[in-house]
Amino acid sequence: MAEIRRYPFVRHFRAEPSAHVIFWKRGSKRRAGPGLAFWFAPLGASLAEVPLDDRELAFVVRGRSSDFQEVVVNGAVTWRVVDPELLAGRVDFSLDPTTGRHNKEPLERLAQVLAGPTHNLAIASVARAPLRQLLDEGVEPIRRAIHDGLARDEALTAMGLEIVATSVGSVAPAPEIEKALQMPARERIQQSADQATFERRALAVEKERAIQENELANQIELARREEQLIAQRGQNERRRATEAAESKRIEATGEAEGARLRSAAEADGWRLIEAARVEGERARLETYRELPGADGLVAALQRLVGAAATRLERA
Repeated sequence: MAEIRRYPFVRHFRAEPSAHVIFWKRGSKRRAGPGLAFWFAPLGASLAEVPLDDRELAFVVRGRSSDFQEVVVNGAVTWRVVDPELLAGRVDFSLDPTTGRHNKEPLERLAQVLAGPTHNLAIASVARAPLRQLLDEGVEPIRRAIHDGLARDEALTAMGLEIVATSVGSVAPAPEIEKALQMPARERIQQSADQATFERRALAVEKERAIQENELANQIELARREEQLIAQRGQNERRRATEAAESKRIEATGEAEGARLRSAAEADGWRLIEAARVEGERARLETYRELPGADGLVAALQRLVGAAATRLERA
């Protein structure tokens, strides 16, 4: 916006470098150019200010695809003025010499001028193909169609306007159609999630089964080893009892053999003693036999010796 300072009888005008100013005095152009600053008398003066900076026009267009589905296209068109004096002759950019503001709303007027062909091009671009194709192709074909159409628009060129850039943010169907289109993908995602959940649960069950089988195998192995231990203990006890019995038997056999040997030794001793006594008695008998009148005594001694010999044989 231009700045106008008021002084007695005169005023000072100053514009920004991004604005083209045209100054008329009594119907004739006196000054024209960007970023002017000058003194002027308000009587008989006319001022116009045309912006030279890039401007952006946002748009939201609802159209129908070739298969009669509603499609919403939103984006923005960036434009600028390349011939400000030509545009000032087509659109009112005059300024109030007191406030420096536009007498009308020229920028809103230009927005309306640009919005019409922009909407028409967007609608035509949407109507060329079915909804699925539009969504698969994305925003680039529609953006290119709008930009090229505006750049070739002779009406805009005749007004001194130039299209700098065009952007399309999204191409979207109606909400209920969008949900219907999203449903297969959502179902696939849900199926994948369910499959992952099922696999996770199956893996958990498999791991639990493996753990239980491992515990059961451990219990079986422990029972088998316990059985082996019990059998080994029984075998050891039987061996210990057998060895103890054998030891006792050997000990008893030794004791019996010792007793037998002692008895045999005692018997042999007694036999030797009795034999010596018998021999002594015989020798004594022979001595008595040689004596006269000793026949009766000899017979008695013979009986005594016979009895001793009998006892000796029995022993």
